Amino acid sequence: MLTSTAAKSWLDKASTLREALPYMRRYAGRTVVIKFGGHAMVDPDLISAFAANVVLLQQVGMRPVIVHGGGPQISQKLDQLGIQSQTINGRRVTDAATMEVVEMVLSGSVNKGLVDAIRMAGGRAIGISGKDGGLIRARKIAGPQGEDLGQVGEAELIDPTILGALETAKFIPVIAPIGYDLAGLTYNINADSAAGAIAAAMGTRRFLLLTDVAGVLGADKTLLTDLSVAQVRDLITDGVATGGMIPKLETCLAAIDSGVEAAVIMDGRVRDGILLELFTDIGAGTLIHD
Repeated sequence: MLTSTAAKSWLDKASTLREALPYMRRYAGRTVVIKFGGHAMVDPDLISAFAANVVLLQQVGMRPVIVHGGGPQISQKLDQLGIQSQTINGRRVTDAATMEVVEMVLSGSVNKGLVDAIRMAGGRAIGISGKDGGLIRARKIAGPQGEDLGQVGEAELIDPTILGALETAKFIPVIAPIGYDLAGLTYNINADSAAGAIAAAMGTRRFLLLTDVAGVLGADKTLLTDLSVAQVRDLITDGVATGGMIPKLETCLAAIDSGVEAAVIMDGRVRDGILLELFTDIGAGTLIHD
């Protein structure tokens, strides 16, 4: 016999599941692109929780696609190898030697670590990079003052054929943000922008951008939970949004302009934040929509 306290706890859980049902129906059969990055990627407990959330999304009928970063892991490996690293405006200058390390870390240890975490949570994932199946064709970009960043690029063309094939086969794609060009060069691509481009190409209903902040803050530093595209542009123009938040917002705007229904900037360090965002009224971050 359950005690009254235990019974109430289980009834609360059952009530939560019932309240989530309309949201599960809303997203059934739909693709959601999730960019996983920030400090959550170096916390084993948060990685395990993230993997369990992703598997649950698939179990209730959604089609999760994961794009990951790996900046801290790249920096650590470069230090171990004695390779000097420089950043300009938040982008890592990537010469040929650095590119080898970037690809080794992103497509290797980081990617396969996430694949393994999803497997341990009961799911089936396939790790790929943007070079596999011609997923991400890239073009070289320069720094803000025209600086040569080396093999740093942005997505020029997304071919989601391989992702559709993996989804049909019930695999969860886990993507390292590495691209290629027609001359055979490999490019280091910002994970946020790669995820946004993939979300746009797949016509996803939701694009979740997990980072190290609660979401978008207003002028009074309180969390803004719901923003229109016009309001986001005003935040940038008025200087309320600053620093690294600006490119994240621009990535979300570009995805929405290309057909994504809504984007969310949220704290990846919040355990089960993905479930709160997708399956509850309160959400867990800043929802951006048309």
